[in-house]
Amino acid sequence: MKVDFIIVGQGICGTWLSYYLSKTRASFVVIDNNKINSSSRTAAGIINPVTGRRVVKTWIIESLLSHLKIASVELERELGIPVLSQKNTIDFFPTQQSKSAFEERLKSEQHFLKHCNDQDKFHSLFQYEFGYGEINPCFLFNLQEVLPAWRNKLVASNRLVEEDFDIRNLSSNTKGVSYKNISAGKIIFCDGIASMQNPYFKHLPFAFNKGEALLIASAEIPTTTIYKKGIVLAPQKDNLFWVGSNYEWNFKDENPTKEFLDKTKKQLQDWLKVPFKIVDHKASIRPANLERRPFVGFLPNKKNIGILNGMGTKGCSLAPFFAKQFVDFLFHNSTIHAEADVARFKKTLE
Repeated sequence: MKVDFIIVGQGICGTWLSYYLSKTRASFVVIDNNKINSSSRTAAGIINPVTGRRVVKTWIIESLLSHLKIASVELERELGIPVLSQKNTIDFFPTQQSKSAFEERLKSEQHFLKHCNDQDKFHSLFQYEFGYGEINPCFLFNLQEVLPAWRNKLVASNRLVEEDFDIRNLSSNTKGVSYKNISAGKIIFCDGIASMQNPYFKHLPFAFNKGEALLIASAEIPTTTIYKKGIVLAPQKDNLFWVGSNYEWNFKDENPTKEFLDKTKKQLQDWLKVPFKIVDHKASIRPANLERRPFVGFLPNKKNIGILNGMGTKGCSLAPFFAKQFVDFLFHNSTIHAEADVARFKKTLE
């Protein structure tokens, strides 16, 4: 098989990159093992314009959202399923300090933050002592349906090879790359945590962390809203809610833990005033990095080996934006955002 591009991985990055490549005349194949507990397949798909305890606006969020809205409409038209839904987040303050931080940030950031006059609105559903504010707009990206639907498109067009990628079978020269029976002009890695073991990228400042989440059922909580009080309740289909997530920097493996289950169940019991049932418990390792900026572009000394990775918890907003930048770079000689371009690690990568 001979193609222009090999894409390794079909998580959120590989999906968007292959989507934009499909709009060109280029030929490509995606190699992916369909790992069920990859970070893309266990995430809730939350896109939050502010972040952290200090309620700071997310990096380049206006540009990300502007692109995401257009891209999601186009992808929805192609797949015939919902891709992006707009929500608001009710942020219940767990402490007086968090309330003060929100109110202080509200003075200068009224585009995404809102004061709520009716502080008793949710007392029948939730236990809270310090009130709440609103983050609006927020979005949910429909990861659980979009990734399989795009995978079916790849299968139907003979663009998917379902297997584990083995870096030992990759060779490259000035003319291109080859992998088993596939020859290509370039290869781009969108394979999440696997890139940390990749000899070409292992020196990048990856900072993987483990996240766990529960899936609960509750018929009484409105599914029009995301709720937050230390942990997050994000509505899914059929009166289900994704509940999470934590950040573990020291962990033994990628499996769900009893410690998280017990702790989160107790948090829910203290917070919710309505019945709920735990129906699933998931865990995955996120491809984050120390700089909190993506890795996008080609190796400075091997122009046919590239990467689109390192999105961390912001993959649903970052991946479509930078996948489009990558494809524009390939075909229109445009530039990649300087803070995301992997060329910033030129000395390390060489």
